[in-house]
Amino acid sequence: MAEKSEQDDQKPPGAVIAYSPAETGQYIGCPGIVILPGGACLASHSFFGPGSTCDRMRVFRSEDRGETWKHAADIEGQFWSTLFLHNGALYLMGTSAEWGHVVIRRSTDCGKTWTQPRDRRTGLLLAEGRYHSAPVPVVVHRGRIWRSMEDMHPTVVWGRNFRAFVMSAPADADLLDADNWTASNRLRFDPAWLQGENPGWLEGNVVVTPEGNLVNILRVHAVPDYGKAAVAEISEDGRTVSFDPETGFIEFYGGLTKFTIRYDPVTNRYWSLVNKVTNPRNAEFQRNVLALVSSADLRNWSVESIILRHREGEALLQGDKYAFQYADWQFEGDEIVAASRTAFRDAHNFHDANYLTFHRVPGFRRFLSSARPSP
Repeated sequence: MAEKSEQDDQKPPGAVIAYSPAETGQYIGCPGIVILPGGACLASHSFFGPGSTCDRMRVFRSEDRGETWKHAADIEGQFWSTLFLHNGALYLMGTSAEWGHVVIRRSTDCGKTWTQPRDRRTGLLLAEGRYHSAPVPVVVHRGRIWRSMEDMHPTVVWGRNFRAFVMSAPADADLLDADNWTASNRLRFDPAWLQGENPGWLEGNVVVTPEGNLVNILRVHAVPDYGKAAVAEISEDGRTVSFDPETGFIEFYGGLTKFTIRYDPVTNRYWSLVNKVTNPRNAEFQRNVLALVSSADLRNWSVESIILRHREGEALLQGDKYAFQYADWQFEGDEIVAASRTAFRDAHNFHDANYLTFHRVPGFRRFLSSARPSP
């Protein structure tokens, strides 16, 4: 993948999947990506911002390895959602709207049409409360399918009042039936654990550890105490999550913003695409460096390569309008394919993205430190 570094470039790096001009007030969020049997690729995104109802998603399809994309579906009443394959069907699982219910939809025609979550038998999983999420990984382990969520309680402060939990169901069950799902306890972040205004956790990754246990690795919002993730333990039955602040925080380059962690059995390592901070003075506003990182044990992470960058370091300003953020991705052979919420050139700001872009990282395993020849 070629890096983009020139401020006056007209187009963002990668292939453009979707574009929403800043003046519409509809900003692109929650990129998701999945590869279908046969090689076609689907990508999804939501809309947020003052011009949006914050309850709509779009799905796109590519038949040529991500070079070109066609619109496949509009979905009303879906937000903050993961696009994933399971038992031969496509699913979208997240919330019904910003701070909405927990809902799941199924498609059996490659994303053209989707079920409607009208009640507890058709995909309305949790109706009480205000829920939050993102396109986070879905994992099948020990005969169950797992996904993280958060609620906000009390419903007044972003970040500090997020409570983390996990949901799981038998892998062979009807995922649209709420009775098949188990939700854990809700785990609150203690602001005394870290410094910063409204520190909290969100957008967790359910991951199988090298020992075969389950953990939820969460983004940690804390400034100036940034660069950390939190590792919460998940019980075997999925009913209990717990966290030890003495041992649960890890150093993680992209912990301040959303990330996706996946396991590669070829290298026996965990990989992620993260926003690496290179200008600590503007850490909260810097999402313009996308780095490939890996770990053998989920606790010690190394930067393997810088995948995308635009004006890093001292040149970064709070008002900068460039970012490659919320990257969701999949393995495809010896490549990584990713969808990015990309702010570029005429974006409203770095956060309020105007593009959904597709990226391919060929031969990603070659970046491993152990694979590099000695100088």
